[in-house]
Amino acid sequence: MSSLPSYVAAAQPVPQSKRVPWFSSTAQTYAGIMLWFVFWHEVPVGSVLLQGKPYSEFAGGTLAHGLGVAFLGLILAALICHFLFYVVPGMLGMKTGLPLYIVGTSTYGVQGGFIMPGFLMGLLQFGWLAVNSFFAGILLCAPFGYGPKTVPHAVVAAVWAIAAAFMGLKGIQYVARVATFLPLIPLVILVVLFVSTVGGIGNFDSNAVVEASQKLELVAADGVTKVTPKAPLPVWGIIALLATYIVGFFATAGAAGCDFGMNNRDAADVQLGGLVGIAGATIFAGGLSLLIVAGAHGGGKAGDPAALQTTALMADVVGKQTAAVFWYLLAIAAFPPACFSAFIAANSFKTTLPNVNPFVSCGIGTLVAIALAVSGVAGDAVSVFKVIGASFGPICGAMAADYLLSGRQWAGPRAGFNPAGWISWILGFLVGAVDFIAKIPGLHALEGSVPAAPVAAFLVGFILYAVLAKAGLESQKLPMPGATDR
Repeated sequence: MSSLPSYVAAAQPVPQSKRVPWFSSTAQTYAGIMLWFVFWHEVPVGSVLLQGKPYSEFAGGTLAHGLGVAFLGLILAALICHFLFYVVPGMLGMKTGLPLYIVGTSTYGVQGGFIMPGFLMGLLQFGWLAVNSFFAGILLCAPFGYGPKTVPHAVVAAVWAIAAAFMGLKGIQYVARVATFLPLIPLVILVVLFVSTVGGIGNFDSNAVVEASQKLELVAADGVTKVTPKAPLPVWGIIALLATYIVGFFATAGAAGCDFGMNNRDAADVQLGGLVGIAGATIFAGGLSLLIVAGAHGGGKAGDPAALQTTALMADVVGKQTAAVFWYLLAIAAFPPACFSAFIAANSFKTTLPNVNPFVSCGIGTLVAIALAVSGVAGDAVSVFKVIGASFGPICGAMAADYLLSGRQWAGPRAGFNPAGWISWILGFLVGAVDFIAKIPGLHALEGSVPAAPVAAFLVGFILYAVLAKAGLESQKLPMPGATDR
């Protein structure tokens, strides 16, 4: 016991009597994340040409070869999210009753696990909270003529962050309650938009969208640089792009499956919660988004023949006034994802800093999130969070390898910094972040060299951990009295 850090030694598993069914916790909360408009309205785009514009970096976006290819990529990405990124963390949480920050000590060691995926992941969640608060504030204040860096926006963003942090501190049951009804808002909006455009789906011509995209010429923020879309991607490129976008968006939530699994009753809860809340919600929201854009273009309702962002076409489909109401409702429905971020952050701090009042630690994190939102810094954080997403591919991969090598059980905490985990993470992260590394002078040739980078990072983390573990590069196991594994 003395060799264990206090945050590990003090960890107590969630008793079976306090576990809840998948449909009242895991599925609801994950569905709330995947129904967040920030996710689904970019599915037809895949990769934005210019921030704030509804155009894809690649002519035709993910619809360049029609709906069939786009749906194939969407379904494949959704299944990858469930089976590769979520199931193992979820099973580990369910079997041990312990959160990610304790279970992760097997893969990264009790010292290394404190840093990652422990304390660091908690800190990063406040970045997500800041982004959510910033954009929710924009949508809620826009009907009244106020934008970023105004007093009303600052007040709304601050109240939003504080409310989400409070719900996160209360626990998964309360987050799930918030996620019970609010996700119905984007669901209903998606259905309304689909019904309004379904008649045009059969007439959708992907070649027309590609041609319209190729005629675009935009001016970058510097007012000088001309920006035009690249050539349309081949079929495999679209599938890889969707995997990159969807898995990158989901990766941190996948690792957090531990925190949901520890509140589940059995393996069926883990599987059903993921299949419905992750795979099902991803295919539903992303699929309707693709159909709406295709229907709008095929039915002649798209005022901009090159626009691919679902929300940018709403005014053309349902009128400006109704679209304004929809935007307002979508902002309100963004609250469950904010609560999710706060919940993960609260779990991190409660676990890694057990002697600190969570209202103090999370309160400080919330103040930082408010500062980022109010200052406008959170509005520029997209590229930063892509790097963060890439970092969780090798984490999930290494955890999966560790789980399988241990006979589908939790191996228990390991001493210090587990070399197998850290080496596999470093190399996996380099693979996942290759497009950012390519921005370094002299390394531009690396851009685009790794298709579906988050998935590739997972595979690198998985394979390297397995090889290094077989080579004896795992640190010593430490006894943990009271630990359970079912």
